[in-house]
Amino acid sequence: MRWFEIALVVLTLISGLVWLLDKLVLAKRREAHAGLLDDGREPWYVDYAKAFFPVLAIVLVLRSFVAEPFRIPSNSMMPTLLTGDFILVNKFAYGLRLPISNAKVVPVGEPQRGDVVVFKPPQHPEQDWIKRVIGLPGDTIEYKGNQVFVNGKPFGYERVGDYVGVGSGAEMTGASLLVEQIPGHPHQVLEVDRLPFVDQGERGPQVVPPGHYFVMGDNRDRSDDSRFWGFLPEQNIRGKAFLVWLNCDSITNLCKHNFDTSRIGNRIP
Repeated sequence: MRWFEIALVVLTLISGLVWLLDKLVLAKRREAHAGLLDDGREPWYVDYAKAFFPVLAIVLVLRSFVAEPFRIPSNSMMPTLLTGDFILVNKFAYGLRLPISNAKVVPVGEPQRGDVVVFKPPQHPEQDWIKRVIGLPGDTIEYKGNQVFVNGKPFGYERVGDYVGVGSGAEMTGASLLVEQIPGHPHQVLEVDRLPFVDQGERGPQVVPPGHYFVMGDNRDRSDDSRFWGFLPEQNIRGKAFLVWLNCDSITNLCKHNFDTSRIGNRIP
């Protein structure tokens, strides 16, 4: 929600400037003119600024540099994440970034294969999407025969059974549930056997350029990802998803529909 981020920064700056102006100038002026016609009390806007600035500043720092909540808008990351999941995103895993511009100011780390990342897609910079990192800069990526190949080596796949979905995920009932063996990050994926792995068919090897990543959704036949729109620029990444803390299939139903307490607190593989 870019508008919320902009509003938060603007309100924090305004309240902070009013508080600073009062401390350096206005308070002294009130003291100097205190008398019968002036009781020396703070104006309402100074009172509000002093009350809200600390709260806004703390929220801005936490949201920009520590962790930020996101709500999953689609089924593209099933079965790992469901529509309506509320997740926390680590904002410093890959470096500290400025709010609004997302410019990196302090490098800390780089995305690793298997990480689940939140980012702004190049074709929709006003939106926040979430996918899994498959290819790193310099990797050769290929997908054919319902398999992902990285640098000529295929990921291993183990079929678990048929997926049974609930709530908004019911549409994927009957899809094949498999474990994809990304080294160090085994995780479940869904495939619809009656559909091709990619609508356009198999593709040949592609080299991930420097400063970019190849990302895919775990719901392989219901995900708009790097197979369709290309590589993800590093500067578009907002953080690493690491925790599911709540699922609300519908906010209007007060979190009663498709609420699964067993998933609360689960870390994202």
